[in-house]
Amino acid sequence: MSVVDFFAPLSFLLIAGFAALILLLMSIRVANQYERSVVFRLGRFNRTAGPGLYLVWPVIEWQDKLDLRTITANVEQQEGITRDNVPIKVDAVVWYRIVDAERAVIEVKAVSNAVVQVSLTTLRAVLGQHTLDEILKAQDTIADVMQRAIDATTEPWGVKVELVQMKSVEIPPSMQRALAQEAEALREKRARLIKAEAELDAAEQLRQAAEVIMQNPAGLELRRMQMITEVGAEQNTMTLVMMPSEFVSMARGISDAAKVMAAKG
Repeated sequence: MSVVDFFAPLSFLLIAGFAALILLLMSIRVANQYERSVVFRLGRFNRTAGPGLYLVWPVIEWQDKLDLRTITANVEQQEGITRDNVPIKVDAVVWYRIVDAERAVIEVKAVSNAVVQVSLTTLRAVLGQHTLDEILKAQDTIADVMQRAIDATTEPWGVKVELVQMKSVEIPPSMQRALAQEAEALREKRARLIKAEAELDAAEQLRQAAEVIMQNPAGLELRRMQMITEVGAEQNTMTLVMMPSEFVSMARGISDAAKVMAAKG
């Protein structure tokens, strides 16, 4: 046996081992904690791999890697007509995450784009179902309605919509002026109501004070003296002379008697 014949089988084993080592190294994949890989073997779903190390055999297997973290997607501005026929422009933000990597790959193509498109159509539909006042005053409620509607559509895709928020609402300038006038009128109305309530409370207090004074007439004289003291403390040139109401009644009686005498004469 020659030397070549002796080493030929060894060379074959060495080459085969080296090829197997290269194949193994080419098959090693790594997925982060927040990633999952959907592995297909000869076109059929085989398994979901990750996180950490796993093998994907070349030629017969391939993978689609997905991020399971919450994704923030901007919904571009949409123009629509509210239920009360007001043109309005609204844009929103959607937060979602993939909860089932297998369905996110198999059930829909380009899952991120699909979620955004569903959000666009849902936002446009919601605008037509509410009035302008509802959109401006109940944005959280409308956002919850959108979140449930989008989540119902994306649930078969293995996607969970966690939150929807309306980012900005634009209305025509003429409508902005009308809303400003309405707000000013409401503030004026509230101010007048508060003033009227204050006057009513003051009148009620005066009525109660009058009842107390009627029960004790001496209190009226004390009040007159107090008013004189308050006027004097202000250091003005005005002089007030407080007269009892009996003097006023007597003067009125004398005047009436004089008129009667003059009529008889």
